[in-house]
Amino acid sequence: MKRWLRDRGLMGELAAEFAGTMILILFGCGVVAQVAAAGLGDHDSIAWAWGFGVTFGVYVAGRLSGGHLNPAVSFALAMFSGFEWRKVLPYSIAQTLGAFTGALLVRWNYGSILHAADPGLTIKTQTVFSTLPGNGTLPVDLFGAFRDQVIGTAILLFLILAVTDTMNTAPKANLQPFIVGLIVVAIGMAWGAAAGYAINPARDLGPRLASFLTGYGSAFVDQTGYPYFWVPIVAPILGGVVGAGLYRVTVTRFLLAQPAQEPAQREPGRVDTTSG
Repeated sequence: MKRWLRDRGLMGELAAEFAGTMILILFGCGVVAQVAAAGLGDHDSIAWAWGFGVTFGVYVAGRLSGGHLNPAVSFALAMFSGFEWRKVLPYSIAQTLGAFTGALLVRWNYGSILHAADPGLTIKTQTVFSTLPGNGTLPVDLFGAFRDQVIGTAILLFLILAVTDTMNTAPKANLQPFIVGLIVVAIGMAWGAAAGYAINPARDLGPRLASFLTGYGSAFVDQTGYPYFWVPIVAPILGGVVGAGLYRVTVTRFLLAQPAQEPAQREPGRVDTTSG
């Protein structure tokens, strides 16, 4: 810890990860509170607001830290993209603290509405802060939720590497955060039913802890009473490695094999490599 504090460059990166992840949660948990407790909006508004939260969070943190906002992203980038392993743990802590702080603000702001909608602070509004198998209502077992989180996070990392790869077709004009936000919107719309698409250990653990400390006694268990909190931590880490690894195997190695000088006449339909 003292070494981190002495490293002013790293401290700046951690501050950015904290702030960016807090912004993500302010929009993400905020919209779920609005839908679940106040009846304003629906699944689509939830998917869009989480995506906007990611976009704005990455814009906040991108210059200083790369805008990971997600321990699964930091871990996968350390394994496959040269991110320094020494930064994975401090990044993860900063991300979780940012998510915790954002969730506390949502809990404070929506407190009266949450209590009116769910006086016992039960599983009915627990999904405002953390995920559950089948969103607490659908017939999804533990294995199904774990599998869902592996697949969802694999999709996330595969596509993050694709849209940030300057050897591929990375978006221009600083649009990468916007495209990453759209990836999260798409995952929410297509992969949100089985486990609430946490796809981010910090996004789930930080708000889960915040809700537990503010009255949600069952925050760490699912609707059956099983201690579920570890699933949105372990499964996204595994899924991130799978997704990033698949991108490296199926795309990167062929991009690296391309000749340094492209032929003057390009094949029809091929997009020029961009600089991001």
